[in-house]
Amino acid sequence: MKEKVIVVFGVSGSGKSTIGKLLAERLDIPFKDADDYHPQANVDKMAGGNPLNDADRKPWLETLAQEMEAWSKNSGAVLACSALKESYRKLLSQKVTPQWVFLEGSFDLLKSRLDNRKGHFFNSELLQSQLDTLEEPDYGIHVYIEPSPEAIVDEIVKKL
Repeated sequence: MKEKVIVVFGVSGSGKSTIGKLLAERLDIPFKDADDYHPQANVDKMAGGNPLNDADRKPWLETLAQEMEAWSKNSGAVLACSALKESYRKLLSQKVTPQWVFLEGSFDLLKSRLDNRKGHFFNSELLQSQLDTLEEPDYGIHVYIEPSPEAIVDEIVKKL
């Protein structure tokens, strides 16, 4: 694997954490969840049913970019991160060039997953705001999220 940092991204409900953890385990590198790096103000805002704006995301993305640089100098990492806009992905790529893995799915599939997810600060009422924000890339590995997590990881590993 030439890239030491792999970013698994997509909207909420696409399985970033599930797929990221399985992929990290398969590649024997650490898993990191970008949500763990949000400032508390961002978590509170989303928990209150309000979508984040670019100003909310900027310091979070800058912190992640610094972390990615450190990971790339060590064992590497698989990062689960929404990275919905091209400008976000460029900010994350300032210090390292990660391998991008885009998880895509239909609105109905994503909404059903969010509706069944308990105890998470992001709910299905915010899904459309993420889909409206999403700038789908024409690069990286694209995988559809309907198959089993294991099948998705198999596909990603083959494409790496």
